[in-house]
Amino acid sequence: MMSRRKWAGLGILIGAFSVMLLLLIPRGDTNPQASQQVSPLNPKQEQQSKQRMMAQDIASTDKLTRVDTQQHLTTMLNSFQHANPVTIKKQVQELQKYHDHFSMLIWQDAETKQNLQFKMNNYSWNAEDQKQLNHYLNQSKIQMQNKHFYESPSFQMAGKQYFVMSEAASGNDKSVTVLINQKILNEVAKHQKKNLRMIPYPKEGKFRVESIHPDTLKELTVETGHDNENASHYYENEIVVHFRTEPSRQDMNTIMSDIKAVSSRKIGYTYIFRSGVMRYEELKTYFQKKWSPQYVEPHFLYLTNENADGMDSASNTTVPIVPNDLLFAKYQWNLPAIEASKGWNLSRGSKNIIVAIVDTGVDIDHPDLKGQLLEGYNVIDPGSDPMDDVGHGTHVAGIIGALVNNNEGVAGISWYNKILPVKALDKSGSGTTYSVAEGIIWATDHGAKVINLSLGNYADSEFLHDAIKYAYDRDVVIVAASGNDNTERPGYPAAYPEVLAVAATDQNYKRASFSNYGNYIDVAAPGTSIASTYPGNQYAALSGTSMASPHVTAMAALIRSKNPELTNKQVMDIMRSNTIDLGTKGHDSFYGYGQIDIYKALQAAGSSEAPLQFWPQHVQKQLNSVH
Repeated sequence: MMSRRKWAGLGILIGAFSVMLLLLIPRGDTNPQASQQVSPLNPKQEQQSKQRMMAQDIASTDKLTRVDTQQHLTTMLNSFQHANPVTIKKQVQELQKYHDHFSMLIWQDAETKQNLQFKMNNYSWNAEDQKQLNHYLNQSKIQMQNKHFYESPSFQMAGKQYFVMSEAASGNDKSVTVLINQKILNEVAKHQKKNLRMIPYPKEGKFRVESIHPDTLKELTVETGHDNENASHYYENEIVVHFRTEPSRQDMNTIMSDIKAVSSRKIGYTYIFRSGVMRYEELKTYFQKKWSPQYVEPHFLYLTNENADGMDSASNTTVPIVPNDLLFAKYQWNLPAIEASKGWNLSRGSKNIIVAIVDTGVDIDHPDLKGQLLEGYNVIDPGSDPMDDVGHGTHVAGIIGALVNNNEGVAGISWYNKILPVKALDKSGSGTTYSVAEGIIWATDHGAKVINLSLGNYADSEFLHDAIKYAYDRDVVIVAASGNDNTERPGYPAAYPEVLAVAATDQNYKRASFSNYGNYIDVAAPGTSIASTYPGNQYAALSGTSMASPHVTAMAALIRSKNPELTNKQVMDIMRSNTIDLGTKGHDSFYGYGQIDIYKALQAAGSSEAPLQFWPQHVQKQLNSVH
């Protein structure tokens, strides 16, 4: 196995990468100590395993959608009981405004013969489709007469998947029936094909994209999802240049003229130039010969791989806290697996510790994230809100901080930490080194104490590393997903020494088959079929190290909330030292130091003062603050 330092040396010339969405609901009671070392899969086995994982995510998302829909039916029955038709219409329109998957709603009162029907759009279903829909609506009507709950199997109309669900009031003849568009299942399938790297990704968009091998820098063709593990992608007409000294206005005019520049962007001494005529190799030769910069590298893409404070309500009891969130008990296997329920007795977070998510943005209107989000930043379009147009960032946000004990949806790991959404990846789920670096620096400058990076690439970029070091030097805990290619090749930013690298485990405390591995892995966390928030006020189950990473990010926020005196290094050491040891005893390449244990880590974190093992550093920090 190659050392971390040697890997970094091989990639040192490459630096502004493709950021890959790395995503990841099963449950089991297996003894974690019985976990065995799992050998990596070959490409065919890996593809088959990922197909099964995606099918499991889709099936779990279907269940989540049905449970969530039933809750809405119960709420509507109670709300509509004594309402007049005008009020009912107004409430249905409000529902459909934020839940456009409610394609049709029928309110019936058998006693008064009242029948109100509301459609989202004027659908043009053919006769066969309409016949199929009428069949399920008739089945529903029969069950409502007997006051039995009804849900149909999924069926297709005009190429889209739907189901019918009905519920009757217990004390009268009223009932409500809905037709649900299950477009979220197609979105999850499309999402996971990218996140689990099952297809060549990314495609060329506004600018030409080239793929290279991160070790040799030679161009290669990505034809299958498995090819992605040896590929890094970059814009072929752009270059990242880090000057030794700040170029003057005259220098900039010369450069812009020489390379026929279309645009330039700047962070510190680092510039990104886009030429209208020159390719990367030509740009590289030009800058190295004429300007002798500190370094040049491609512009790589990255792919997506509570009281007011919350502290006073924690106690020293070890009895697990079981929240009333609708999907918690049945679908959130991941939280008991990391002892979150016991950990909540020690810390539920603090509004003073801000968690940044540098990702595809977040659905700022999702009801299960209401009040949890701060005003963030959109790197892609600075004049717009950091709204999620992919789903990845919203899912990550829900794992970290979905509202707890609100009788709805999922429970987040942190109850009170505020989330700072930073959109650095575009609607394709990819972003450049520049956008990710800018997102990290912006989050740091705006108060983030923990940053989650569920993204990555296999090229080692000095530009991105500079941004990572900028945040780390300002006492930020940085957590990143390792990747979903079932490879030992180090992925960045996870493999940087300032970053806590996270692998994924399943419900049986074993390595997820897709999870990257290597001696740079620090810890592991649940990452298969994780239930969380999704755009459109919905919920989805996704798999990937992208889903494992926010578990660790949330734990870091809880630790910093319990003991704000800890430095970022101390927090990272606590998380590594207080785990459930899996695989080979001690540190190994599959699980790092083991699967995170929130309760153990919070016990080790202490409270108002630094833990005993960090006392010398704590005293020095206090002395430094006096001078």
